[in-house]
Amino acid sequence: MTIEILIYFSIAAVIVFALAVAYLVIRRQLAEQKVKIAEETAKRIMEDAKRDAETKKKEAVLEAKEEAVKFRREIEQETRDRKSEITGLERRLLQREDHLEKKEKALESTEKKLKDQSDELAKIKEELARGREQQIKELEKVSGLPKDEAKKLLLDSLQKEIERDAALIIKRQEEEIKKEAEKKAREILATAIQRCAVDHVVETTTSTVELPSDDMKGRIIGREGRNIRAFETLTGVDLIVDDTPEAVILSSFDPLRRETAKLTLAKLIADGRIHPARVEEAYEKSKQELKAAMWEHGESATLECDVHGLPPVLIQLLGRLHYRTSYGQNVLQHSKEVSHLAGMLAAELGVNVKLAKRAGLLHDIGKAIDQEVEGTHTKLGALFAQKAGESPEVIHAIEAHHEDIPVQSIEAILVLVADAISAARPGARRDTLEAYVKRLEKLESVAKAFEGVDRVFAIQAGREVRVIVQPDKIDDLMAGKLAHDIAKKIETELEYPGEIRVTVIRETRAQDVAK
Repeated sequence: MTIEILIYFSIAAVIVFALAVAYLVIRRQLAEQKVKIAEETAKRIMEDAKRDAETKKKEAVLEAKEEAVKFRREIEQETRDRKSEITGLERRLLQREDHLEKKEKALESTEKKLKDQSDELAKIKEELARGREQQIKELEKVSGLPKDEAKKLLLDSLQKEIERDAALIIKRQEEEIKKEAEKKAREILATAIQRCAVDHVVETTTSTVELPSDDMKGRIIGREGRNIRAFETLTGVDLIVDDTPEAVILSSFDPLRRETAKLTLAKLIADGRIHPARVEEAYEKSKQELKAAMWEHGESATLECDVHGLPPVLIQLLGRLHYRTSYGQNVLQHSKEVSHLAGMLAAELGVNVKLAKRAGLLHDIGKAIDQEVEGTHTKLGALFAQKAGESPEVIHAIEAHHEDIPVQSIEAILVLVADAISAARPGARRDTLEAYVKRLEKLESVAKAFEGVDRVFAIQAGREVRVIVQPDKIDDLMAGKLAHDIAKKIETELEYPGEIRVTVIRETRAQDVAK
């Protein structure tokens, strides 16, 4: 049994070995076959790649040749265009050279003619000079006067004729100017605004804000100027930061904007936190505070003047006048003064005191909005008073207080007179009493310097000069010329707000005695 088992195991081992050898042989053949297939595939891929490369190479060469041909054609076309352009320029240059040659010849001919004419003129001048000397000698013989005396008499006569002609021309021009009254008025107004702006615009359009230290200027400006830009954009006011120690300047023609900006900047300085968002917050608070302050000023004015029952819109406008000036005079203070004066005058005359005071307080109400709405302050004031429900008498007094329309009531006349008194009294507007008196004296002395002037009076606080002349020296035509000359001299030598009217008065009196 044991031997049979061994034989069986031996046979099994031989079979297994034979199978293993067969498997290895088959596997080796399969590997060789795969290698052969891979080599053939690689060879085929290489051949395909070579064919593709050759094809692409040929295509690239063809494209390059086409590009070269195209570029060559473009170069040739550009060359032809340049040659054509150069040919045209050469042709134009030749034409200009021919034109210049013709001009040079023409100039030479003109110069020759001018030279001949100059020689002829020189000869004519010499002949005229000789003829003039001969005529002067003959005139001296005929007149029996020396040359200098005859010249003086002739000049005096010519001067009188010229002055008379000038007076006629001035009178005719004034008549023509009166026909264009509106245009003349605008020119006068523009000139007055320009002249006043030179001297007074700085103090009426700027406000100074004090700072705790100069370091605050940098914080107001902010990084890359963002704070100052936000401030100016929001308030509409120019913020000037200069070398003035511990102060900055706010500049604006609108007093309300300037006051709002001043309050805003004061809040920012007190708080210390300055950035665009904080600027906007402070600005909104300042607007509300200013609105409340205007209401308080308006209400206080009505109580002080004993004027009751005004609509809220008029009270608010009165408050705005607290921040408005005219020739340096506070308009709200001026309105209260006119109200008191008109009331006192009405009481003296025994007319309606309440109406006079009410109209006097509201007479300049249009100045609260005349910088924002087009129109005169008299018309704007009358319009807003009418919308607010004021009586026709008050509306008429507002519209007529500068005599823009005929005055039709005694109360309107009283408002007109009170307005003139308040504005014209010494010290009311900008000038001190001393400067006021000196200006009037200078005004009178300028007019007195003219020949033929008898007396001069500066009236209406220097707004008018009345000149009384000697009738035997100044006739009616010369009176107009004298008024014109005095006005021109005042414009040249004096500085004054507004305008000055010059009135020349000539009076002829004839006397006789009855016996």
